[in-house]
Amino acid sequence: MVCLGNICRSPLAHGILASKLTSKEHQVDSAGTSNYHVGDLPDKRSIEVARKNGLNITNQRGRQFQIEDFDYFDLIYVMDESNLQNIVKLARNAEDITKVKLILNESHPNKNLEVPDPYYRGNSGFDNVYKMLEEACEIIAKKLNT
Repeated sequence: MVCLGNICRSPLAHGILASKLTSKEHQVDSAGTSNYHVGDLPDKRSIEVARKNGLNITNQRGRQFQIEDFDYFDLIYVMDESNLQNIVKLARNAEDITKVKLILNESHPNKNLEVPDPYYRGNSGFDNVYKMLEEACEIIAKKLNT
């Protein structure tokens, strides 16, 4: 799961998807395309909306996406077009690029919708982002749990 700073959207997506997977064979992680928040906890509003929905994401720490992530992960879900472009620029080959997907294309196929960055949008922005990610992660989990 990838967003810009790895403190708002991607930690929520990480926590939501991890909570829905029934097998330990799948590993979920999150990262940012920037290095602004390496080592930081998720934003307190992400922590709160996760807690409100029965999830604890306080074990996560911000990290920056690394080229080696292409080797470790089969799927790389990004939150918006900017993150998509940034990750694709790091790709070494066509195989790397095929792993990168806009997360909301899972719940809204081929619409290329973006998960808005809630950082400057107040608490309701975090609630809305949670709902979007919950829907997409439910679909991803169904695919991975089969």
